[in-house]
Amino acid sequence: MPRKDDESPFSVIVGQVYEGPLDLLLDLIRKQDIDIYDIPIAKITEQYLKYVESMKQLDVDVAAEFIYTASLLIHIKSKMLLPRDPDAPAEAEDPRLELVNRLLEHERFKTAAQMLLQKQQIEEAVWSNPAMKEFRDAEGTEPELAADVVDLVKTFQKILDRARQRPA
Repeated sequence: MPRKDDESPFSVIVGQVYEGPLDLLLDLIRKQDIDIYDIPIAKITEQYLKYVESMKQLDVDVAAEFIYTASLLIHIKSKMLLPRDPDAPAEAEDPRLELVNRLLEHERFKTAAQMLLQKQQIEEAVWSNPAMKEFRDAEGTEPELAADVVDLVKTFQKILDRARQRPA
């Protein structure tokens, strides 16, 4: 396959690009409106493995992260398929709990990162506004007015009085 100079030899377009394996898992869960505390591991693992299969041409390091997470999903699935130990306490921990906690933490960090990015974009837009320079230049030409709340209320009252006295 011919390669452009600006493309990586490992790039592949799969539809949506995920920043990591947890992004893919979150997306699979959210798209199907699945309760994150009750993940159907078999179904999610199957979909996850289909995506990983389509990543064969990706960078080995990136693919390794996805494959590691796929192995965790398969491990959780196998734990869920095994019969419960009769000698174990009745309140055995759900094998999905660690994954759920990692997904929730990842989602919180991702949301925080998006909020910070939006804040940065807003700040950049404010500072890059060309009208701000004109506003700052014009600010120095007029004398400053000193007014407090009482002065503003009195002025507003005078305006209302004039508006009432105006002929209709």
